[in-house]
Amino acid sequence: MSVETLTIQKGKEKFELPIEPTNWILAREVGYSPVQMLVTATATCGGYVYSSVLENSHIPYTFDKIEVSYDRDQSKQAEPLSAIDITFFVHIEEEYQEKALRCVKLVSKNCPVIQSLDKGIQVTETVVFN
Repeated sequence: MSVETLTIQKGKEKFELPIEPTNWILAREVGYSPVQMLVTATATCGGYVYSSVLENSHIPYTFDKIEVSYDRDQSKQAEPLSAIDITFFVHIEEEYQEKALRCVKLVSKNCPVIQSLDKGIQVTETVVFN
């Protein structure tokens, strides 16, 4: 088991993560909220996993971008996440696209961030070929 420690500091008004050259402010009004950071971390981790699966499957690709959207359960007090939808935009030649679609099914089970989420959060991954 490995342990990594990050220090989050109280800034003038908001919590901040000290990263050079400036701190990341963890507040929706002036940066990204902790919920947005969680969603972003989920999508980014998924992107790294998908890239790795494509490479290991010998599929030539170029990653364009990742879009992520999320829903919150407004019926619960804290309005926790209920769904995260991740869309990977990649350039893959047509002859490899079917195999690349099968590869996306490996993302959730191999992504440590997705595996760390509450099981009640529905995560879906989609690929768009450019």
